[in-house]
Amino acid sequence: MNGSSTAGAGRGADEAGPRLDVFISYAHIDNQPLLADVPGWVTVFHEALQQLLSRFKGSAALIWRDPKLAGNDVLWQEIEARVAEAAVLVSVLSPRYVSSPSCAQEIEAFCRQAERSGGLVIDHSARVFKVIKTPIEGEQGLPPIVSELLGYEFFRLDADQTPLELDPVFGPEAREEFLRKVNKVAWDIKRLLDQLRRVAADASPAAGAKPVVYLAECSRDRRDEREVIEAELKRLGHVVLPDRQLPTDEADYVAAVDALLARSAFSIHLIGDGYGLVPDGPGDKSIVVLQNERAAAHFGAGRIRRLIWLPADIRAEQAAQQVFIDELHASAAAQAGADLLTGDLEALKGALRSHLKRIEQDTQPASGAAAEQGAARRVFLVCEARDRLAVVPLLKALRARGYEVSLPLFTGDAAALRQAFAEQAAAAGRVILYYGAGDEAWKYHQLNELRKARGRADSGPDAGCGLWLAPPATDDKTLLQTLAEPGTGDGLGGELETVLDGLLARLAPTGEAP
Repeated sequence: MNGSSTAGAGRGADEAGPRLDVFISYAHIDNQPLLADVPGWVTVFHEALQQLLSRFKGSAALIWRDPKLAGNDVLWQEIEARVAEAAVLVSVLSPRYVSSPSCAQEIEAFCRQAERSGGLVIDHSARVFKVIKTPIEGEQGLPPIVSELLGYEFFRLDADQTPLELDPVFGPEAREEFLRKVNKVAWDIKRLLDQLRRVAADASPAAGAKPVVYLAECSRDRRDEREVIEAELKRLGHVVLPDRQLPTDEADYVAAVDALLARSAFSIHLIGDGYGLVPDGPGDKSIVVLQNERAAAHFGAGRIRRLIWLPADIRAEQAAQQVFIDELHASAAAQAGADLLTGDLEALKGALRSHLKRIEQDTQPASGAAAEQGAARRVFLVCEARDRLAVVPLLKALRARGYEVSLPLFTGDAAALRQAFAEQAAAAGRVILYYGAGDEAWKYHQLNELRKARGRADSGPDAGCGLWLAPPATDDKTLLQTLAEPGTGDGLGGELETVLDGLLARLAPTGEAP
């Protein structure tokens, strides 16, 4: 078997003892020694993670993996038992790993168990950690949660884009960067373990009282600084977005960024001399430029504060990036009210603390009834253009209950309509999809767009999205009536007022009245 585990310090393979902190899933070929007299890469990673996580926890970390090179030395029953005990799974990705059915089986088993023991995602953080040992072409063979994660890159690209793994065997510089990366993984695991303990004790997550921060994706030359700022923000108790891999298509990327910015009170943009990745699309703009444009638009709508940081004397090698840098200095539209900071990293830390303190002070009064009357009382009622008249009774019933109801736009430029849809979906406390004139393909497409716009892994009732069944009757609607799943309102066979009250109650966040 190729994917697997090893007995961590202080725990034998046959012990039934305390819950495991970490299960390491990897392909055995990735732990074959590069040289005869050195340990394999996964062994070194495991030992470093063991030491660093133990220091952060203040007690011995319990980590398990199979140290043997023969794939049949560990039976699946034992692997499955260890997966069931683990709080966190670390996947060491490589070309062999993504092609291994047994590795995918381990992740799937962990995800199933995690959903039954506190949830797979805790306070916006997934319990699966993606360590990218070697660049890979795609992750099609792995469960969806893996492709959604940002991951930790344990390799560098040299001048001709040849990957070089961060392996201590390559010398002091590679050793230092390797240990720094493991330290980051260990710290993030420690924070997630703390969150799991709070959930188990029915405590409210500390991050809930803090403003959500959008820390913009950046070019490769600013990733180290971004990691420092991300760690600082999380230490202060803030939820940091993006918290997963964003789409590579330009339109989908912009929609995802808009959804995340709609959840954020503050955005931070670290500008380097590199232009950054360019999503596939007609705009031919980098992610750095696109995120700045979208954050500027959200600032203009009064929804977010911004901070842009770049070195004082920066000069870009690429012409497009230099044009962008010049615009940041000279154009009010590019800055869009953001503080433009040109100091060192410590100055940036001080500035962001100051901004966050002001945001917390400004938003504190809205934490009670005013907040409940805000986003939570907004409903986005999605319907097909042909249903604009048919939806009126439902719209009136919602407004009679004190909700602010909006419908999609139906005329205008396609890009503008898509952007408006994403903004409406992200800003609403509840979304109801009116399944009337639209066919089954339309329903599926709308649910998928809502999932992306609201930055959720699903578009069901737990994400505040409901489905309203309306005439004409179809086989698909009859099936949905029969299933009577939570989050579905039977507008075909039930009394409108009663069905609506039940649906609103199902879509209400915990502790909130419908």
